[in-house]
Amino acid sequence: MKSQRRGGKDRPLYMISVAAELAGMHPQTLRVYERKRLVQPRRSAGSTRLYSDADIERLRLIQRLTQEEGINLAGVTRIISLQRQIEELEAELEVAKAEASRKDVLLAAEIQRVRASMRADIVHVPTGRIVRRER
Repeated sequence: MKSQRRGGKDRPLYMISVAAELAGMHPQTLRVYERKRLVQPRRSAGSTRLYSDADIERLRLIQRLTQEEGINLAGVTRIISLQRQIEELEAELEVAKAEASRKDVLLAAEIQRVRASMRADIVHVPTGRIVRRER
């Protein structure tokens, strides 16, 4: 899933001719990649394709995979899908870590509370013995 943020790398900036030049591709290639859902540029109110910096990075990745690594577009699609899954799993992991950390704090507080209540029930008798106080 593409981030819905409007700032940073996801901000739509470039028309197709500029994006193609930045990525070192022909504009028709970008249209093909869009049809294959390898890149999904946003559209202006007038339906002009607008590419973001993230889209340009994606196009450069596609070019590197196809030209330097010899991977076909089906393979590129799979690689991009797996990268997306990794990003989603990393985000889920961060949420899980934060939840575990929160629970660690709660557990530590509960342990301290139990220890404090146990100390209140134990008294030291001068004879050297430890006995439990009756309630």
